[in-house]
Amino acid sequence: MAALFLLCGALSLVYAQGAPAPAGSLVPTKIDIRATPIEAFDPREPAKKQFGSLIFRGGLVLSSPHKQFGGLSSLRVAADGSRFLAVTDRGFWVRGRITYRGEAPTGIADGEIAPMLYSDGRPITARGWYDAEALAEDGGFAYVALERVHRILKFDYAKRGLLSRGTLVPALPEIAKLPSNLGLECLQAMPKGSSLAGALVAISERGLDDAHNIRGFLIGGPKPGVFSVKRSDDFDVADCAVAPNSQLLVLERSFSWRRGVAMRIRSIPLADVVSGAVLEGTKLISADMGFEIDNMEGLSVSRTAKGETVLTLVSDDNFSMIQRTILLQFTLLDRDGASASRN
Repeated sequence: MAALFLLCGALSLVYAQGAPAPAGSLVPTKIDIRATPIEAFDPREPAKKQFGSLIFRGGLVLSSPHKQFGGLSSLRVAADGSRFLAVTDRGFWVRGRITYRGEAPTGIADGEIAPMLYSDGRPITARGWYDAEALAEDGGFAYVALERVHRILKFDYAKRGLLSRGTLVPALPEIAKLPSNLGLECLQAMPKGSSLAGALVAISERGLDDAHNIRGFLIGGPKPGVFSVKRSDDFDVADCAVAPNSQLLVLERSFSWRRGVAMRIRSIPLADVVSGAVLEGTKLISADMGFEIDNMEGLSVSRTAKGETVLTLVSDDNFSMIQRTILLQFTLLDRDGASASRN
């Protein structure tokens, strides 16, 4: 398996150095997204459900005959736990609806794909922008962070959906200094009522400060500035989301030629996210290649009608034939081992 991911890494590098795919039609296109269920997160212990602070609800391996499907880098699941919006490495939107049997996901319905458009009405790829890595939603607007060019775009998604046009968001000058392929991977709008309401939290993949910790940014809001996330065990940041218990959940991934790929989720109190801070938090889960994971890059939080907090994760297959697009769902437990359901 390690050799498999060695090859995946090589193919990913080839893709990263190549030209972005052509946009094709500007009109949203319906696509067939096929799903194969994942019954057990740990195939070695199929009956096991609890992993760290999470309970496995179910998962899917996704595929589509559409040539632009893949490379999912971030997603946001709506409050109903069904509808989702995702962004891809090639500068496309993907949206659809997760179907369920009980609490387990069973498939994807109403799939659509469309190129992201800039304010001039042309695809962002026409400007050489494509590597969409992070997605945030706030008040009907969608915010997308583009790696390599270190830009954040704002879309009036509630008004125009997949036909909305992006405008540049003013950002801190430190963001432009991030390494080309290690830019913003996490983007989250701070919730209303918090001390940081009105701000975007952004964290780089591996833009390091002088202490070799990962740089993060508060963009806009009452107190813009720079902070850091303590880096450990060669993990890099892949995405983030805010849980109802006022925690910033940070998805991380690592890759080595010897061990292959791994993922981890840390929980950081929102109150700790301030300019100048070095954040560490607590580990909720970690998983290596013995589990049903791939290159996990997207994390979203939603709540069920019963008040359970559900984490949805998605992987980026790098448009590689030997990687998979995986969707996983877990229930988040609180410190007492019950389903986290606080407001």
